[in-house]
Formats: sequence, C-alpha cells, structure tokens
Amino acid sequence: MAVKLRLAQQPEADELLGRSPLAALVGMLLDQQIPMEHAFTGPRTLADRLGTDDLDAGRIAAMDPERFAALFAEKPAVHRYPGSMAQRVQQLCRYLVEHYGGDAEAVWRDAHDGKELLARLMALPGFGRQKAQIFLALLGKQFGVRPQGWRAAAGSYGEDGSFRSVADITGPDSLVKVRAFKQEAKRAAKAAQAGEPG
Repeated sequence: MAVKLRLAQQPEADELLGRSPLAALVGMLLDQQIPMEHAFTGPRTLADRLGTDDLDAGRIAAMDPERFAALFAEKPAVHRYPGSMAQRVQQLCRYLVEHYGGDAEAVWRDAHDGKELLARLMALPGFGRQKAQIFLALLGKQFGVRPQGWRAAAGSYGEDGSFRSVADITGPDSLVKVRAFKQEAKRAAKAAQAGEPG
C-alpha cells in the first residue's frame, strides 16, 4: 500500500519512497552529511540509473561493486561520498537478501512490538541506534506501522507533534521546522563541547 510522502520534496522521488520499502530504507541510509531532501531523492536517482521503476535488493546485492559505485558517482552524485555510500547500500541489500529473502518490508511486517522492531532496524548495516529510532518513528508516523510500544522504542523521535527528524516532515513548512531543530541541536552540542553555558 503506497503512502503519500513529502521527504524528498520532489514528486517522483517521493512517490517511489511511498510505495517501495527498500527505497525508504535506502533513503534513510543515505541521510547523513547531506541535506535530507537530497538523501531521499537518492533512491529515485538510483532507480533511474538502473533503468527500472523500483529498487531490487537482489539485483543491487549481486552487482559488481565498481559498476555500482560508478552509478553513485555519476554527475550529479547520489551522495557526497559516493564510493563509501554505494558500498553501504550494497551491504544493506546483501543483508536483506540473506536475512529477509530480499524483502525489505519483512523487516517490520511481523515485528511483535516496538522493541523487536528497533532491534531489527539496528541490525541493518549502516543503521545505528539513532538512525534506527528515526526510521521507526517514520514507519509509525507516516507508514502506519505501529506495533505495540513503537513510540517508546523510537524515543524522542516518536513523540507526537515534534519536529525532530525526517519522521516529522510532511511538507515544506515542517521541513523548515525540522531543519531549525537540527541546527539548534548542533549549536547546543558545540556550546557544550566548548564548555559554554546552555
């Protein structure tokens, strides 16, 4: 079942994210050290370069790593670090093939509760606790994947009415709010490092 997303702020990219569990996972994986919208446009760019309408974990896992990295590096590059991120996407796809038969949605389809779902997400290559909690919040808030205790498992990212992460982006206005929250969090972290008061 497709959902309407506004993460990439680009209709074709968002349409793919809304109907493809693997595209959503790849977008979340790419969401580091580049603007959020650029990260979530990545799956659409990859699909286009692969000449397909969706991403296939089995196909990506089996591709020659150099050829796959070249797709990432083609201008405009899918990510600021095309080589290492291409490698991470392939690692993710190999893991999905090995553990879930290549079916990305199986990661969350039958999770009994939020705790189990968080553990499954944290086991994915490239997903630390924070990324896993943000994706869990995205699943709950926008995909309707809400096993018991999902909000608690997502931590502060699961809070209703918050603007902390990509899970809360539903359009340009909320994107601005999330970006402002992230900038303030960065500023506070820098101040704390420097030993400045709050």
